[in-house]
Amino acid sequence: MSHPALTQLRALRYLDAIPALEPQLLEWLLLEDSMTKRFEQQGKKVTVTLIREGFVTPDEIAEERDHLPDEARYWLREILLCADGEPWLAGRTVVPESTLSGPELALQKLGSTPLGRYLFTSSTLTRDFIDIGRHEQLWGRRSRLRLGGKPLMLTELFLPASPLY
Repeated sequence: MSHPALTQLRALRYLDAIPALEPQLLEWLLLEDSMTKRFEQQGKKVTVTLIREGFVTPDEIAEERDHLPDEARYWLREILLCADGEPWLAGRTVVPESTLSGPELALQKLGSTPLGRYLFTSSTLTRDFIDIGRHEQLWGRRSRLRLGGKPLMLTELFLPASPLY
């Protein structure tokens, strides 16, 4: 099962440099903190609609492979992050199987819990980079995060209803 927003997310084209954009737009795109928390600060009830979750082979994560270790399997989670029931963000998380050890095993059991609620409670979370991307009129970003030094990729597409616009 897929969703049109996830097709758009996979179509993001990343820019070589941070573009000259309105400060409010850049503030959203370069946010280092939890997007879930940012959405909740808008006074909204944030929920997750789980689209797809499970192990995939390397050929299913072509967009992320250059930024992750080469492994036989990866945990893939694709979601819509909704505010008061309206989709504001499409998210795709790719986790190498080797990352799923110790406390990071919890990444497989998030279900309807927003990723940000898990990630941003960890004292070992670091971010290697944020790349800004665009598909048609929609903005997105991707980041390689590390939990306890172990990598995962997070890609986010801001949907038309998002306050980013």
